[in-house]
Amino acid sequence: MKRLEALNDFVIKFANVNGSGSASANELFAKAILRMGVPVSPRNIFPSNIQGLPTWYEVRVSEAGHQGRRGGIDMMVAMNPQTWAQDVAEIEPGGYLFYDSSKPLPASAFRPDVHVIGMPLTTICNENYSDPRQRQLFKNIVYVGALSVLLGIEAAQIERLFGEQYAGKEKLLTSNLRALQLGRDYADQHLSGSVGLRVETRDAVGDKIFVDGNSAVALGCVYGGATVAAWYPITPSSSVAEAFQKYCAKFRVDKATGEQRYAIVQAEDEIASIGMVLGAGWNGARAFTATSGPGVSLMTEFIGLAYFAEIPVTIINVQRGGPSTGMPTRTQQADLLSCAYASHGDTKHVLLFPEDPSECFEHAAAALDLADRLQTPIFVMTDLDIGMNQRLCAPFAWDDSKQMDRGKVMTAAELEAGRDFGRYKDVDGDGIPWRTLPGTHASKGAYFTRGTTRDAYARYSEAGADYLYNVRRLLDKFATAAKLVPQPVQRAASKPTRLGVLYFGSSSPAMSEALDLLAADDIDLDAMRLRAFPFPDSVDAFIKAHDAVFVVEQNRDAQLRSMLVNELEIDPARLLPVLHFDGTPITARFITAAITRAVHAMAVKPLRQVGAMGNIGQDD
Repeated sequence: MKRLEALNDFVIKFANVNGSGSASANELFAKAILRMGVPVSPRNIFPSNIQGLPTWYEVRVSEAGHQGRRGGIDMMVAMNPQTWAQDVAEIEPGGYLFYDSSKPLPASAFRPDVHVIGMPLTTICNENYSDPRQRQLFKNIVYVGALSVLLGIEAAQIERLFGEQYAGKEKLLTSNLRALQLGRDYADQHLSGSVGLRVETRDAVGDKIFVDGNSAVALGCVYGGATVAAWYPITPSSSVAEAFQKYCAKFRVDKATGEQRYAIVQAEDEIASIGMVLGAGWNGARAFTATSGPGVSLMTEFIGLAYFAEIPVTIINVQRGGPSTGMPTRTQQADLLSCAYASHGDTKHVLLFPEDPSECFEHAAAALDLADRLQTPIFVMTDLDIGMNQRLCAPFAWDDSKQMDRGKVMTAAELEAGRDFGRYKDVDGDGIPWRTLPGTHASKGAYFTRGTTRDAYARYSEAGADYLYNVRRLLDKFATAAKLVPQPVQRAASKPTRLGVLYFGSSSPAMSEALDLLAADDIDLDAMRLRAFPFPDSVDAFIKAHDAVFVVEQNRDAQLRSMLVNELEIDPARLLPVLHFDGTPITARFITAAITRAVHAMAVKPLRQVGAMGNIGQDD
């Protein structure tokens, strides 16, 4: 039987039970490799209940720096009998199965093309610990110790991480170090040399940082000037508000007086939270809410009010599986349509698509500027994969000389001087009117707003001409937004090609790797990563420059493709969907296989027929 051999390039997956304390041990494993200078990309796949159901933790080790899921498992650490068959089936031929061999299993439980490594973890823990909870918790550390020997992970790195985690808690530090050594001793004596996967020290991490997207968004909101947050807890966005509170406690407290210069409100529901944010935005505060798809559904009426009354609002949508309650702890990119056109009537909203935590920081700050400048709701569209998983990314960059862009805000002096103030009047052709903050002037300016129709001077009106003026002006504003939002990033193929691919957000790491794999197989594509909606003119030009363009997204209904067809009036046959929507992050292998299949089909079928084939680029 062949044996997988790999150095600093493999995937290991841990299958555990939620609530068993495995998450911290598995994260320790990933960080130890990172401390050796080898890039890792971990993903926690957990259930939506508190404990008892299966949970998985997948670690991609990639010296080349690939941060997307590859697809396939080289080593499975199988600690959950409930998912044994499923877990064993995922292992690549020639790969490795590490399991607790305290109780014998029949030969039928194993695959003949997989190398089995048994270690009596339960027996070891029962012999060394009397407390049942300790036996469970330290079993995780024991297997980390054993894996450190099998894979060549430096024990000193793990010990250093323990020292940081348990600084000042000597008893906990000593007990964890003992469990680690128990695993290392057993592996040294009984398992050494049984695995062909190895980790060696490198300097491939550089100055990159290791952070999750929700924390990055929260810090971006602080740097972007947010002082108000209102939210209602919902997975996977809750840690945005929690991180914002932590950063505000550090950066928004007056050092001399101790005064808190921020307000964070956990509202009774999502409707109340968006209402509070609207009130704050109307009064001139930079405010945001963080939620997920079900929360956006509840917020839509207020979102429509913000759009029509033209109030700055920033909404962080950490997308999850839907519809309805759906899959609360799984990832998707399935809220595009519900956010882009949120609320009844003719509405269009600005969406930003960060690809990693670094862009989460950048786009969160930019969203607050855009909300003020455009006087409209701005959505930052992350998802669970970006938001709740730690990722290596470029360090956050900030220009300390940067000034907040408050947009067209008329001052008291300008009002006093008699400057014409039409709250909903376009004075320069960009569709954006001037506004005033309530109380700017004793008798002039705006003090209240309404969601009903009005004329350019905010006087109530149901005249058709006034309505047409406003809704057409809002379209002009949307066209202006296309020039202000983050612009697409293009990657040209190494040789001329008539094929292109569009993608966005958390699909980016897997897509980047897939482009390399496709090029190695002589399938060349020009690529464009979308970073915002509305689509800039360059997106239309990119599509028109190619005979066929693949659209990669993580939802069932090809929502981005629908928006491209609707907004740019593109022939749908030219846009070939590559759709992944099972709740797990898209993989490079999935993208490569889908595009390869479609390209081969193009050689024998007309493009329109290829686009109509339901099995090209879709989850089975």
